[in-house]
Amino acid sequence: MDPLTGTLSAIVGATHVIARPSELIVYENDGLPGYHKLPRLFVAPGNREEAIAVVRALAASNAPFVARGAGTGLSAGSLADGIVMVGMQRMRRIIELDPVARFATVEPGVVNANLTKAAAPHGLHYAPDPSSQTACTIGGNVAENAGGPHCLKYGVTMNHILAATVVLPDGEVVRLEAPRDDEIGIDLLGAFVGSEGCFGIAVDVTVKLTPNPARICTMLADFMTVDGAAEAVSAIIAAGIVPAALELIDAGTIAAVEASIYAAGYPTDAAAALIVEVDGPIAGLDEDVAAVGRICRAAGARTVRSATDAAERARLWQGRKKAFGAMGRMSPNLVVQDAVVPRTKLAPVLRAIAEISARYRVTVCNVFHAGDGNLHPNIPYNASDPDEAARVHEACDEIMALCIAEGGTITGEHGVGLDKLPYMDALFTPDSLDAMCRLRSAFDPARRANPGKVVPIHRCKEWLAAPGVEA
Repeated sequence: MDPLTGTLSAIVGATHVIARPSELIVYENDGLPGYHKLPRLFVAPGNREEAIAVVRALAASNAPFVARGAGTGLSAGSLADGIVMVGMQRMRRIIELDPVARFATVEPGVVNANLTKAAAPHGLHYAPDPSSQTACTIGGNVAENAGGPHCLKYGVTMNHILAATVVLPDGEVVRLEAPRDDEIGIDLLGAFVGSEGCFGIAVDVTVKLTPNPARICTMLADFMTVDGAAEAVSAIIAAGIVPAALELIDAGTIAAVEASIYAAGYPTDAAAALIVEVDGPIAGLDEDVAAVGRICRAAGARTVRSATDAAERARLWQGRKKAFGAMGRMSPNLVVQDAVVPRTKLAPVLRAIAEISARYRVTVCNVFHAGDGNLHPNIPYNASDPDEAARVHEACDEIMALCIAEGGTITGEHGVGLDKLPYMDALFTPDSLDAMCRLRSAFDPARRANPGKVVPIHRCKEWLAAPGVEA
């Protein structure tokens, strides 16, 4: 028996420690199905005290570990290759919700959508809304600095975190708070958000709650060319309108959604469609809606319609947010990319992606946050076919190189994890990578927290005793 099994069982109870490989297999991948890594052990603390004790026990044993929320991540960032996985899903209490001061303090296992449900009776919501929000957790959102369709207007997770209590990899407990406007100093909370589990584990998080807008209008515009939809995106922003959300879905995605249980009424003969949502005070909203309609039609929109009630609005959003699930019917495997390009480059980049798709004979379905240029090219494929898998890999490499060449970056919200590691050297200089390594060392000198992720090992001289980590 693994010597850590008894130690961890004494802290959390034997039923919350998994050691059998046949049971650990359910934790061998995250939401990105192409990577499989088996943990050494799985342990699930049930409260703050247990989480701290678990991390301290791992530190005493010099055991590397990775924290995991709901496992909805799309970068293989929470996989444990022969190391301990610390599951945070039992820690799901809303500790405090203050509707007057508009904040909530929650445990890391609170599901994103459940926080908004708790705030709804007070006319409030939690603004970051990843497509997986009905399953993903606040702790995981903090680790990845998650976004979502409404981050265009409201910002990503980092813009909504006020404080976090963090247990560092050596077991020390620290309180990180967002600096006040008049403060001068290092923003350690800002460094922690988006650190992908490499700096420690949050045992509670304090978040901002946002007032619900007085009015919301959700629109669907369909186009006979992808170029037209992409051009409309830039034109809407150039007109000074900042929608709450501005999403693009192409023909392949529309076909997958409309053939699934998530059918939203998207026109299946369209080359692309935009979901545009504007919200805010009642005064002036009709003018923005009319302006968006004019801009879309000028860019070639065939029809522009607005949801007439909450049910229709929910249906339009369900199709968008469940698009990844709908693609699961197309093939047994799916690559989900997460590059970012300038909005003005959307049309030529999408044309180039179509050319790459044709050249490598793979299917690329685009569904993404067009308003901030956050592309999500999805490639359904069969991983058991070596030739197809090789072509998909080569196509992904070209797509990422294309986005970098166009002035973009390799991830907007899914994180680097394992999946984007090969592209870090192409994007960052050695000095920048060295700075990342030194920051990581400040939080975790021994590199036991999520080893082998985010920064290439040869740059960080990663802690090499971790099973599965190679120099």
